[in-house]
Amino acid sequence: MPTHQKYTHPINVRNNQLEMNPNTVVQNEDYDHKIRAAQIELQRITEEREILEQQKRELEELTLRKRNFLSQQIELTERLSSAITLIDRELFEMREETGHLEQCRVCFTDHLDKIQKQNPEKWTRTDLQEKLEKATYVTDLAADEYEQAANYFQGTRSGAIFGMKTKSSKKRTKSPRESSEFFEQFTNGLAFNLPVILLGAIALLIYFLK
Repeated sequence: MPTHQKYTHPINVRNNQLEMNPNTVVQNEDYDHKIRAAQIELQRITEEREILEQQKRELEELTLRKRNFLSQQIELTERLSSAITLIDRELFEMREETGHLEQCRVCFTDHLDKIQKQNPEKWTRTDLQEKLEKATYVTDLAADEYEQAANYFQGTRSGAIFGMKTKSSKKRTKSPRESSEFFEQFTNGLAFNLPVILLGAIALLIYFLK
């Protein structure tokens, strides 16, 4: 039986074929470097974009807050200014009304004192007419000045003192001239009648001391 002999062909591999080309290695390294550089640049751009977007959002938020503040500032300025004006006006009217009430109180106290001193039970028949006329004059004067005061304070916050409508239900506006004239007449009437009243009181006192 014949024997088959294997044929082998020698391959001559040169050493430089097994080694990589230096130029190829340099090119690959350069390519890798460019990729890394591009990735770094891309990351930098991404971070900068995120920072810019954050700054944009913060700026938009600040702008919105500023706009809201300006709106609130304008609204509160108008409301507070209007309130201050109304408060000043109200305080002025209250002070003026308080001053007039104090004058009324002094006058009414004087009238009350004179009225309470009248005692018809002690009047004698001989002086009844004279004392009754004087006493009637005292009460008529008090009633007249009370009516004037009630009419003046009608429609004010003090109107309830005289059984009138108050300021909350009805506003009665008086001019400074009307106010001045009323209290001028009010004071003048008191000053004019005071001597007469005092003389009557002195006469009564002398009579009772006899």
